[in-house]
Amino acid sequence: MPMDDLRRHDGETGGGGEAGNPVFRGIERAIHEHRVPPGTRLAEGELSEIYGVSRTLVRAGLQELAHAHLVTIRPNRGARVAQPSPEEAREVFEARELIEPRTAREAARRAVATDIERLHGHCGDEQAALAGNDYGRALRLSGLFHVEIARIAGQKTLLEFVDQLVARSALIIALYWRRERARCDSHSHGNLIQAIARNDAEEAEGLMRSHLVDIHSALHFAEDDPEPADLRHMLLPRTGP
Repeated sequence: MPMDDLRRHDGETGGGGEAGNPVFRGIERAIHEHRVPPGTRLAEGELSEIYGVSRTLVRAGLQELAHAHLVTIRPNRGARVAQPSPEEAREVFEARELIEPRTAREAARRAVATDIERLHGHCGDEQAALAGNDYGRALRLSGLFHVEIARIAGQKTLLEFVDQLVARSALIIALYWRRERARCDSHSHGNLIQAIARNDAEEAEGLMRSHLVDIHSALHFAEDDPEPADLRHMLLPRTGP
């Protein structure tokens, strides 16, 4: 089964009641694929028409998305796709840098041939999406690669954390990424697969840590911009030697 066709269910990717809600599924996927930018208004009536479900189901889906920090709901103002602050963005990636090296280590210890086959298939799907200029799908697959490693690690609580953090990362990348393509590079993923296939826990842990630090370093926050240089200082000739 192609990785892009995976659906959440208990025991695989942090299963829960939201799995059967088309509003939750649809909006979450659109966020992963950067089809709905942060701050987008999510009107209940419009969502009801789009997904062909009752407003009760729409509200339930929006509540689940809010619980996952993907949507904000304010009284009398409705729901919008969340807009993570720079502080929240840093916290999310710092959490990933703490948790995911551990899941990569455990995945390397536990992985069997079918797990490696799934990871290779996943990277193949990602490359196919890139070849077809479907960068939104490639980004989503990049995130799901990390979730899949957490699944292989066999620790359900950490899997749920990684699943949520990866989803929140899609919003953060949409707001703050400053590289040409907002995705994990396939070279890093390929090296991770090789380390996991060799059951090299230490290398897998180190590769995951450096990979996430690299992604984090590509985030650019406006508040980090240096103070603009004084125009007079820039234009007038300097004195001295």
